[in-house]
Amino acid sequence: MEEQGGKAPDLLVEVRDLTKHYGSIKAVDGVSFSVRRGDVLGFLGPNGAGKTTAMKMITGFLEPDNGQIQVAGFDVATEGLESRRRVGYLPENAPAYGEMTVEGFLDFIAEARSLPDRSGAVRRVVEMTGLNEVFHQTVETLSKGFKRRVGLAQALIHDPEVLILDEPTDGLDPNQKAVVHGLIESLAAEKAIILSTHILDEVEQVCNRALIISGGRVLEDSTPRQLIARAPHHNVIRVHLNEDFLASEAGSNWIQRLREQPWCGSVESSPRGAIDAVPADGANHLSELLELLGDAQVEGVQLLEGRLDDLFRSVTKGVAA
Repeated sequence: MEEQGGKAPDLLVEVRDLTKHYGSIKAVDGVSFSVRRGDVLGFLGPNGAGKTTAMKMITGFLEPDNGQIQVAGFDVATEGLESRRRVGYLPENAPAYGEMTVEGFLDFIAEARSLPDRSGAVRRVVEMTGLNEVFHQTVETLSKGFKRRVGLAQALIHDPEVLILDEPTDGLDPNQKAVVHGLIESLAAEKAIILSTHILDEVEQVCNRALIISGGRVLEDSTPRQLIARAPHHNVIRVHLNEDFLASEAGSNWIQRLREQPWCGSVESSPRGAIDAVPADGANHLSELLELLGDAQVEGVQLLEGRLDDLFRSVTKGVAA
């Protein structure tokens, strides 16, 4: 889509105060966020958090009880056809006609979307998703990895500006995941991509934003790097000590000196003879610790970055889903 003057809009998804009930259950509770061109937004949350419901409302498959959604400047409620033309959607369990060949299924999708050059569109997405070798096979005979690629191909066939991917790598092996990650990265610059996932490493690898949702509410909206910086083990220094030294009086004295450092908030036991020095201010104090080593019998020192899954558990703890 192009706005007047020939410039495509950068704000491609805007969600405001979105609410959805299933009976007495509030699946989505006042969710608001926006996604710009070039964003890959990781939608994180425990089962039942409201991720899939929110994504279905953005695509137009579900109608919200309250709130407003705009896709590429079009209101999903009042301009549904125009908004859906600009969205590619991969559901968690993408439906397909198993008796069709990959070629036939994708041609059917291209026809349903009234694409002027159906064969060209099919060739383009087959090349993008690496489906050449199974092009003439029936969908029901494909591996799970190839079926997922067929789902991605149908979502991309009309070259949408917005991609909504629900668990795009669920059940795939590491090689298949790498293919999907590479495809997402290759598409990111020109599109707005929202993907839900339970795989927190996936968010660190391919997303430039992470939105954590639980109990139907947005709890965090930041970059993966900023979230990791707030993780419980960010900048913790793990010191692996010789077991005999650790059990000795000299070891106890050294640990006591470590506790007395102004930057050290606490010293905690860690598996396999290691101790964790937790900084009081969350900053990197590796150089100060190295100066303290002296005659300590140290077998290794490791600066922990902190992990997104630590923060995820911390943020969602006690929130009803």
